[in-house]
Amino acid sequence: MEALSGTILHSIDDINTRPTLDRVKESLFNIIQNDIDDAVILDLFTGSGAIAIEFLSRGAKEAYLCDNSKKSIEMAKKNLEKTRLIQKAHVFNMDYLECLNILNKQNIKFDIIFLDPPYKKDLSIRALKEIDSKQLLKENGIVIIETDEPERDIREIELLQINFKMYDLRKYGRASLIFLK
Repeated sequence: MEALSGTILHSIDDINTRPTLDRVKESLFNIIQNDIDDAVILDLFTGSGAIAIEFLSRGAKEAYLCDNSKKSIEMAKKNLEKTRLIQKAHVFNMDYLECLNILNKQNIKFDIIFLDPPYKKDLSIRALKEIDSKQLLKENGIVIIETDEPERDIREIELLQINFKMYDLRKYGRASLIFLK
C-alpha cells in the first residue's frame, strides 16, 4: 500500500505493475502544481490510479483513467471509492489505443496527460503519436512521460513529426520524467 495525503491506497503486487516512486510523485506535483487547478487529466496506463487520484485531490476537475489490466482497474476503482473521488473519474478497462479512439470520438481534450506504460514496451512514443494526431491535448496542455530510458525516448520524440516539444527532464535514479508542451 502507498500513502497519499494521509490516505493509504491499495496497490498491486504484480511484476507488470510498477508504482511511481513517492519522491518522483512529489517532484512531479511540485513542478506542475500551478497547472492542476480545474484541469482535465488523462492517466493512461493508470495502474492503481494513484497519479490520477493525486491530481484530483489537488484540484483537477476530472480524470480519465485507462489500463488494459482488469486487476489494475479494479484496484483503481477501489482507490477512487476510498478517496471519495469516483464521481470525478471516468475509468476505462481497455487497450490504450482503443481508449484514445473513444476519447477522440467524444471530442475530449486534456490539460495534462500522464503516460507511464510498462518499461521496455515503447508504448509512450506510440501513445504520443496518437495523442498528437487526434489533437487530444489542449493548446497549452502538458504531456508527462515516466520512463527508464529518457535518452531513447527523447531521441524518438525528436524524430517524430509531432507538435510537442520537450521543455524539462528530471531524473530520479532509474525513473525519469519528460515534460512536453
